[in-house]
Amino acid sequence: MSESVGNLESERQGEQGAELSVNDKGQSVVLPDLPKIDFLYLSEPDMIRAGVTDMAKCVDAMEEMFHLLHIGDYRMAGGNNNSHGAVVMFPDDSPFPEMPKNTTDRRFMAMPAYLGGSFRTAGMKWYGSNVDNRDKGLPRSILTFMLNDADTGAPLALMSANLLSAYRTGAIPGVGARHLARKDSRVVGIVGPGVMARTSLAAFMATCPMIDTVKIKGRGKANLDAFTGWVAENYPQIPNVHVVDTDEEVVCDSDIVTFCASVATGDPSKYPTIYREWVRPGTFLSMPAPCNIDEGMIGSDIRKVLDFTGLYEAYLEELPAPRHIHIPAVGVKYFDLIEEGKLSRDALEDLGAIVSGDVPGRRNDEEIIILSVGGMAVEDVAWGTMVYRNAIANGIGVKLNLWEEPALK
Repeated sequence: MSESVGNLESERQGEQGAELSVNDKGQSVVLPDLPKIDFLYLSEPDMIRAGVTDMAKCVDAMEEMFHLLHIGDYRMAGGNNNSHGAVVMFPDDSPFPEMPKNTTDRRFMAMPAYLGGSFRTAGMKWYGSNVDNRDKGLPRSILTFMLNDADTGAPLALMSANLLSAYRTGAIPGVGARHLARKDSRVVGIVGPGVMARTSLAAFMATCPMIDTVKIKGRGKANLDAFTGWVAENYPQIPNVHVVDTDEEVVCDSDIVTFCASVATGDPSKYPTIYREWVRPGTFLSMPAPCNIDEGMIGSDIRKVLDFTGLYEAYLEELPAPRHIHIPAVGVKYFDLIEEGKLSRDALEDLGAIVSGDVPGRRNDEEIIILSVGGMAVEDVAWGTMVYRNAIANGIGVKLNLWEEPALK
């Protein structure tokens, strides 16, 4: 089993021992060593060595992915091929005492996808989530990702995926900023000093290098200190980092705004809210976390961009209205407003169409543009494929054997 690596024509994997090849379209091919199947295991340290934290390259991979979404060279879950994934939830009360109880973010989820173009791979992110994990010194969600050969379905790699997911999530706002933020953007306002804030800022720095000021609002001193320390260590070119007390201070006089705070879903009135009076002309707002908007932000003077329209249309099929109580993305709010007759469907734009050049990006320095970021399995496939290929090229990871020959055929 083999996989293309960059533009290599043919190469040895070094210590892994498998031969590599690529066809004239830059796509993966399988060499004739079947039916034996080996695959790669990549731990989190392996993923770091293989470049999972290279945000500039991740943004480029996500940009290519958006073009493939726009032209239709992809598949995700569900009969509509656009579903976010499949989720296992737990009840508030159960007759089975050992069954997990419903708490904030307690779930298991599978997110499968296929992505074409230069990727031509399939994969699935699988994770369990429990907010109480933090009391055990663990992240809220623990993620793994399986990458598969698109032809045979054989496994190519099993990866630690917390960093994979975090960086591909942050890279989406970076693609948005590349096309929708002012080129001279200097001030970034952030709500929520967690992982998503770090990766979003990394993506903004990769696409808007003139940034010199960050305003951050958070709930706890420890998280704020950790974030400001991280900025100082990783971006010494940002001389101004200010802790502020309110969402209004975050938004006012910022060129780029992002809400990255995790909050309980179910009551949109408690989601962080953007008020039109706070937003100055020229602002780009990136919303990868729970978000609400006031009536002023519904107006036609606000460009409303979805990361991928198909994802939100899938929610229309899968969830009862109003859907914003179930999915706190601002794009879901838009579709609730459409059903209520308060917003026209024509008011919504698609980032893939913008990336592909079919719709213009920022038209002038006065536009206010808000991007809804929902998260999709194709993002994991895109970045996971790139990291895997880099691991193969550099002999990173541990080779595991599925079988020399299958016992059942």
